[in-house]
Amino acid sequence: MTVVNVETKLATDYEALRRREYELITGMLDVLPKVDNLGSERMEQLRDALFHADHPFLIVLVGPFNSGKSSILNALLGETDLLPIGPVPTTDKITILRYGEQVQRLSAGAEADTLLYPHPLLQKVSFVDTPGLESVFQKHEEITRKFLHRSDVVLMTMLATQAMTSRNLEYLQTLKDYGKKVILVINQADLLSAEEAETVRQYVTEQSQSRLGFKPDVWLVSARQGMAARQSGELDKVAWKASGLSRIEEYVDDQLHDVARLRQKLQTPLQIAKNVNQTALTTVRTNQAALDQYQGIATNIEQQLAAQKRDQEKNVREINAEIGDQFGIAATRGAEAIQGLFRFNNALRSIWGGILALVGLSGLIRAGGSRIAIAFEQHKAFEPIGKLRETADKLAPRLEGKDIQDIDDLVKYARKEIEALPPAIGTKVIGQVQAPLKYDRKVLQELRPALEAIEDEARQVETNRLEDVLRNSMLYLAAFELLLVIFGIALLSGGGGFLFPPDQRSNVILVVVFLVGLGVLALLYMPLRGRLLESAYTNRMLKLQTRYIDAISKAADQQIEYGMRLRRDAIAPLTRLIEAQTQVHADQLGKLQAAEHEMTGIETALTSLGKKGFLGLKG
Repeated sequence: MTVVNVETKLATDYEALRRREYELITGMLDVLPKVDNLGSERMEQLRDALFHADHPFLIVLVGPFNSGKSSILNALLGETDLLPIGPVPTTDKITILRYGEQVQRLSAGAEADTLLYPHPLLQKVSFVDTPGLESVFQKHEEITRKFLHRSDVVLMTMLATQAMTSRNLEYLQTLKDYGKKVILVINQADLLSAEEAETVRQYVTEQSQSRLGFKPDVWLVSARQGMAARQSGELDKVAWKASGLSRIEEYVDDQLHDVARLRQKLQTPLQIAKNVNQTALTTVRTNQAALDQYQGIATNIEQQLAAQKRDQEKNVREINAEIGDQFGIAATRGAEAIQGLFRFNNALRSIWGGILALVGLSGLIRAGGSRIAIAFEQHKAFEPIGKLRETADKLAPRLEGKDIQDIDDLVKYARKEIEALPPAIGTKVIGQVQAPLKYDRKVLQELRPALEAIEDEARQVETNRLEDVLRNSMLYLAAFELLLVIFGIALLSGGGGFLFPPDQRSNVILVVVFLVGLGVLALLYMPLRGRLLESAYTNRMLKLQTRYIDAISKAADQQIEYGMRLRRDAIAPLTRLIEAQTQVHADQLGKLQAAEHEMTGIETALTSLGKKGFLGLKG
């Protein structure tokens, strides 16, 4: 593999890893603001990591104002007025120069602007132009120092005529304390002779060595010569090299071809992200331990709600049991009334009533009133039906009273738990825990007409039908008995000759006895019919009971569900908070764990960056 291909492969792999880091950190910046109790400094650290990942290589220019920082950058990019220049401070903002397809200035807040510019050098490196270190505006120095820790290398500029003043030595000490690679750039070297330039270089080096204990790289440059090398439209390479600015371009290329340097560049934001992610994971797990307590509150509330619903369902069952008992008593008494009317010892009376009906004198019987109605009244069969309304009407106030009491208890409990929440959680409660201002009884109130219809059916429809059955039974029995009597009389009076010869007259007696027996047996029709009517009446009352209880149960279920909604609505601010926090914590934990996994993948790829296999560079 050729050197060019190796360098291209290295650059491609580096850019891919840098992009992965950028996306990883961007995702973390989405999650971390939602993590409770995570210090704001962690977000600042992560933003720094994002800045590192978002810039392939970062050179920060610092120095006194009017030392040529902006002029050097203008010369490097071939634009005389890309950055403003002047004898006094021209800006109180940091300017970040990055590659862009079009010239564009973007504001990044009160402290920094980003300037996009289409120059090939900016595809390799981003530059930062800072306000003067000794500016009369104290804010300049604060902004500049705050930004220094983000740099990969610092170019400290100073004028050749003011090289290594005592103040510059202080600034150099500060930069050394930051642990950054510092290169001293002496501008306006074109004002010096070759001998003077060398003297300045030696002086700066010696001062650094004696005062600070290290020898920095010292570059003598001329921004004016560099800009002049570009004036003809084409770069004058000789003049450009003479300006000293080519050293900056060469340095950038060397850095970007240095595998160890690139690994370190990528390792810095990755390590920051790992540290922050680990802290966030620890915080989330600590928060989760506290959340377990809140979930215990939610579990307790759900258990209370379930118990309260069971209590309400028990109230409904008790009312329904009373109603069932009343229907049962009514059915028993009605059956006894029917049984009394269809007893065997009332058979002769039934025959007589049937005969009167046959001859059109049934009004004599009805003159005393309906036999069924009288019998039912005597047995007080409808008295339990009359008590149904009173029993059913007990349900609504019982359910309402229980609902109101339970809601009050839940509200007190929820308020107490909210007061006990940590401030970071308690402030997230949205809404107020309070009992409802009104209670709707409409469902049970609207039930009354349906219940009254069933009660009326039990009292009236059944008695009318039974009256018809009794009258018809009496008619059938009377008609049958009359036929038997007429046939028997006919036989005894001599009419039997048609059936029996004279020598068999004794058989007539036998037939008459048979007819008498058949007549007696027919009297059993009434009690048998009564038994069937008792069973049918009881079954019908059971069906009415089922309809009645079903109507109450359906309405009660709706009322209970309404009451449960009131309970949940009353304490919803607390339960919503717990539910939301549970989901938030689960999401946070999942995303942070996914980020941890991605970091492991990036670290593995980073270890392989620039390594060669048998066939060349390994990605």
